[in-house]
Amino acid sequence: MIREINVNKLTENIKDMCIQANHILSEDMDCRMREAVDMEESELGRQILNQLQDNLKIAEEDMIPICQDTGMAVIFLEVGQDVHFIGGEVEAAVNEGVRKGYVEGFLRKSVVNDPLIRENTKDNTPAIIHYAIVPGDKVKITVAPKGFGSENMSRVFMLKPADGIDGVKEAVLTAVRDAGPNACPPMVVGVGIGGTFEKCAVMAKQALTRNVNEHSSVPYIKELEKELLQKINALGIGPGGLGGRVTALAVNINTYPTHIAGLPVAINICCHVNRHVVRIV
Repeated sequence: MIREINVNKLTENIKDMCIQANHILSEDMDCRMREAVDMEESELGRQILNQLQDNLKIAEEDMIPICQDTGMAVIFLEVGQDVHFIGGEVEAAVNEGVRKGYVEGFLRKSVVNDPLIRENTKDNTPAIIHYAIVPGDKVKITVAPKGFGSENMSRVFMLKPADGIDGVKEAVLTAVRDAGPNACPPMVVGVGIGGTFEKCAVMAKQALTRNVNEHSSVPYIKELEKELLQKINALGIGPGGLGGRVTALAVNINTYPTHIAGLPVAINICCHVNRHVVRIV
């Protein structure tokens, strides 16, 4: 049975989601940030975490952006194969939602129309849109504004198969170690393993949108997530990069089959707000 959805529904939801993501921390991140205060052993680290909590409270109560960098809008659309869109073009509708969210929400516009000429588009469009066709008649929308302090710390490693799991671990630790304070820790670390050069990067980005209280359904990957979180927090970078044991709040890993000759690994780091909102329409 085909279900018709007017693209205006995408626009209005994405508008609201852009505003929500930039003002209110998601429930899973809020919970993990509160837990971090109890976990941190450094007095300075606890002080920084408490200041971040104050900032988050003020942002939600006064509707002030959580961070001055309100990010480039990254949108994941999981479209049911029984959905038929009407009323216009999907991509135009998505970008109109982002435009409305950033203009009407008085959010900072950070997108330039050419990577070298660099003239601001003045409405934070275009968004980065990732599509997936899935079973069903629903559309799952994930809006994840990505600031570039942490985005600039991203890495892709084209490892050799012989590097194995130890090579993957070292790649992740190298990326986090090199990022240091620049990714505004405590951070969430998204990892993509497998696929191709571009596939592992998209997986790493999407991993950041997974609830930080949920582990991979693959048993050995679940254990790898736990091990890497422990190793990252042993680096001593700490909140704000000023030392401590809470460098990362979570490590989320996605995997995909790959070629016999390769082992692509991508690491996409996000700062302590790790903005993401999910809706199903």
